Amino acid sequence: MRVLVISDTHAPKFWKRCPPAVAAYAERADLILHAGDVCMPEVLDELSQFAPVRVVLGNNDGPEVAAWGAPELLELELDGLRIGMIHDAGSKDGRLARMRRRFPSCPVVIFGHSHIPLDAADDQLRILNPGSPTDKRRQPYRTLAELIITGGRLASAAIHELP
Repeated sequence: MRVLVISDTHAPKFWKRCPPAVAAYAERADLILHAGDVCMPEVLDELSQFAPVRVVLGNNDGPEVAAWGAPELLELELDGLRIGMIHDAGSKDGRLARMRRRFPSCPVVIFGHSHIPLDAADDQLRILNPGSPTDKRRQPYRTLAELIITGGRLASAAIHELP
């Protein structure tokens, strides 16, 4: 299973329509996970033309995104692998331990909010922030992530820089 992971698209300020670089990854995805700060549900409608979309609420998301189906926290099972998702995972200090407590049955947790791409792990948990495909802030590149899940395990996770 190929999963596209994005966050912090911030429409309409930064996302006018799906950027071609994002579409290239979305076209081959079996599922798209959006870790919040969509800002407009039209982004989710557009992404769902490529693959099914699951989303969590970000701090800039209003009732329209919630009505689209975005909870504050999400746990899902993808090809036998449990994944947790939240928008804001809090301060970098103690983040792994905090996410282990919040999602005790999930070996992988996805989050957004900071726009800072991150792939970090200890012996119990892997956390992943895809950054933002549209609003890089102080980062050198716009980014997204891609997961490959096979037989209940994370076969690969990669953060990709976008042009």
